[in-house]
Amino acid sequence: MSDTQTLIENRPPSVATLFLERVAATPDAEAYRYPVPTASGQGPDDWRSLSWAQAAERVYAIAAGLIELGVQPEQRVALASSTRIEWILADLGIMCAGAATTTVYPQTNAEESAYILADSESRVLIAEDAAQLAKAVEKRAELPHLTHVVVIDPAGVETADRILTLDELEKRGAARLEKDADLVKERVGAITKDQLATLIYTSGTTGRPKGVRLPHDNWAYMAKAIAATGLVGPEDVQYLWLPLAHVFGKVLTSGQIEVGHVTAVDGRVDKIIENLPVVQPTYMAAVPRIFEKVYNGVAAKARAAGGAKYKIFQWAAEVSREYAKVTQDNFKRTGTHSAPFGLAAKHKVADTLVYAKIREAFGGNLRACVSGSAALAPEIGYFFAGAGIHILEGYGLTESSAASFVNPGEAYRTGTVGKPLPGTEVRIADDGEILLRGPGIMEGYHGLPDKTAEVLEADGWFHTGDIGELSPDGYLRITDRKKDLIKTSGGKYIAPAEVEGQFKGVCPYVSNILVHGADRNFCTALIALDEVAIVAWAEENGLSGKSYAEIVAAPQTVEMVDGYVKKLNEGLQKWQTIKKFRLLPRDLDVEHGEITPSLKLKRPVVEREYKDLIEEMYAGTREA
Repeated sequence: MSDTQTLIENRPPSVATLFLERVAATPDAEAYRYPVPTASGQGPDDWRSLSWAQAAERVYAIAAGLIELGVQPEQRVALASSTRIEWILADLGIMCAGAATTTVYPQTNAEESAYILADSESRVLIAEDAAQLAKAVEKRAELPHLTHVVVIDPAGVETADRILTLDELEKRGAARLEKDADLVKERVGAITKDQLATLIYTSGTTGRPKGVRLPHDNWAYMAKAIAATGLVGPEDVQYLWLPLAHVFGKVLTSGQIEVGHVTAVDGRVDKIIENLPVVQPTYMAAVPRIFEKVYNGVAAKARAAGGAKYKIFQWAAEVSREYAKVTQDNFKRTGTHSAPFGLAAKHKVADTLVYAKIREAFGGNLRACVSGSAALAPEIGYFFAGAGIHILEGYGLTESSAASFVNPGEAYRTGTVGKPLPGTEVRIADDGEILLRGPGIMEGYHGLPDKTAEVLEADGWFHTGDIGELSPDGYLRITDRKKDLIKTSGGKYIAPAEVEGQFKGVCPYVSNILVHGADRNFCTALIALDEVAIVAWAEENGLSGKSYAEIVAAPQTVEMVDGYVKKLNEGLQKWQTIKKFRLLPRDLDVEHGEITPSLKLKRPVVEREYKDLIEEMYAGTREA
């Protein structure tokens, strides 16, 4: 048995055990950093630290507090909060009490929140603030199993017999531990690998969300498999801003416990640019939209500078992409990231003029980023790779505990999601669907045996619903969602996500794009522009002071985007080309239900909402 196999096979039965082992191994090492606003409320936040021992003290108090509230093993405790240090401590506390965490996105409306709490039969809700508490109060009659609500931020909250603050819960737990010091450790010792740890409701693109049951063994496996990749080590500093209610963010907490590195936690997306130079992370996980925004912002800034500066940026962008493609190809053949002398010389100049500044904006110490949740446009990936910011794409689903594939360190290949994690098997079905099997696969959907049977075979193979291709040496490329493949009226199949990803690499102003063409005789697109980038463009093109809606309606904006659509079409097959498009009057967002909290496009919702625009593009044409 290899060292990797030994590491994975000898995993502990639970995340709680893993946490106790980490605390015992490095009690005084720094575990977490988190921001605290200054007393005046002015200027940058203060960043504070928790050692593993300090974190454990709070975790055990939360666990004991929940036990005091009557929470029993495997009962659900819901957690409705944005990403913050208290989310991690509460989640660990829930699991150390032997209970299971039901994750709820803070943006979820009252009706859907109530559905999740009721379906999961959650006994306790840990709510971030008064706004999250209000949702539970509004739907109280629909929540017969809910006995208590614990509020993290007490501002504006009146505590009562069944409503208490997190601070009060911890005090209750600490008092209980004074009488019974081994209470939590006994609960942890009784946890089995098949015991439910997490219930994550898929945001879904259609219908009611399904609760994905992830037992402790899923997370223990993920922790060991992540460590086995060697992508992170104990000396690393992770910047964690991803929603912890989503499986992508959640898996990072398990990996950290196993490896023992520092994690700086702050889920405020508007603080990312401000925080990076302060935290100076060595690695960070993100969704593609973040990299697209950074790229669009850099391009817009260069364009605003005009003249020679913009030409230098355009030249540097071409050099970075060429350099990344050449060095990755050479690594495949020779094992070294080498480039011809002339290209290497141009790259060195471009690095001094452009790339170094981009790396500095990321904090200056970033070794690599992990990108997941959706496809990253290859041209954007190549741009950052050539600039020295290596984006390692990965792949997984809520049903596979997030991480099933990831690109391996220096051997990463832009445009692929890498190789399977140790212990994960992959098979491509006859129709191109990706099938997975291994210790990371879910137990099933909560209370939905028929839905579980539709995707999970008796021998453990899970049907992902994604279409992909495996290279001879095991690299996976995702081409589309099985259900999202478009068949035109002419009988041609089109993968819309592939076309959409290419457009994001071509047009620096795009925020979201939806390609439509099912049962039509040509393809069209709905395009939403990045507000920051397009407003900067408007300032230089006679549209200064106009609103976003006015800018996208202006003829010169439509003409500009049309040029990028034509550029896209040059690289497509005839049946894939976009014949017509419409610019949307606003960007797509979570609040309107058009994208999921993990920033995936909800195609049916967008197509239904903008049905008139779609029909307008086909009006007067002869449908086959």
